[in-house]
Amino acid sequence: MKLKKLIEYLGEFAPLELAEDWDNVGLLVGDENAEICRVLTCLTLTPDVVVEAIQHQAELIVSHHPIMFRSINKITSQNSEGQMLLDLVSNKIAVYSPHTAFDSSALGINEQLATDLGLTSIKPIRPIESESVPSGSGSGRFGKLNREMELEKFLDHVKQTLQIPFLQYTGNLSQKISTVGVACGSAAEYLQDAVRLGCDVLVTGEARFHASLEARILETAMVLTGHFASERPAVERLAVLLAEEFPNLKTWASEVESDPVQWSVS
Repeated sequence: MKLKKLIEYLGEFAPLELAEDWDNVGLLVGDENAEICRVLTCLTLTPDVVVEAIQHQAELIVSHHPIMFRSINKITSQNSEGQMLLDLVSNKIAVYSPHTAFDSSALGINEQLATDLGLTSIKPIRPIESESVPSGSGSGRFGKLNREMELEKFLDHVKQTLQIPFLQYTGNLSQKISTVGVACGSAAEYLQDAVRLGCDVLVTGEARFHASLEARILETAMVLTGHFASERPAVERLAVLLAEEFPNLKTWASEVESDPVQWSVS
């Protein structure tokens, strides 16, 4: 099928109007009139993922994080991004990135994260009201746990949900958690919003030191899962969704992608 047809679907699933002004989203490499049979999804386009795409003859990579995020003046093999672009073009592999549009879409990453954590009455932290985007769109999410629990139990709940052995947090382990805010990636900027909405905790991927200090001063817990863990599950689910929507395509989530941040337990 034509790449254009899949782009139209992605545009309905994660309307690009939802993307932040600073973002670089949409079709970043490729010809929308090209024929595609194989689609790979990933969180971040890295050299090993490009090799995987080439080896499996993918014609499209849907990468959550965009390449060419900052302006570039030359494309050469002297740096990794330039080499990736050369490899992609020479192998006729297109690249599409939904990024913050996917974060904020009605069925996007934050919605999925909130649902996975078992929240109810889920709403956007920063709603986007527009006739051009589906109802329920917006940045971040917040909702209620089915039952109140202490922060210590909630940390275990998050680890089990995301299947991660470790995380970072701020707060008192005995404080009660009932209302939960979530914002995938690096999103401590939503802390003040979460406090305003009555959240007892904000779950995000990563945060700066001073944001953690602010959370402690505000007496609002913050749980840091790691950037990768907060977003990769949705990329895997996107591959399943595309396979269901387009059964004639071979679609898979990258099998070589991994979290670049490792934990030492010794």
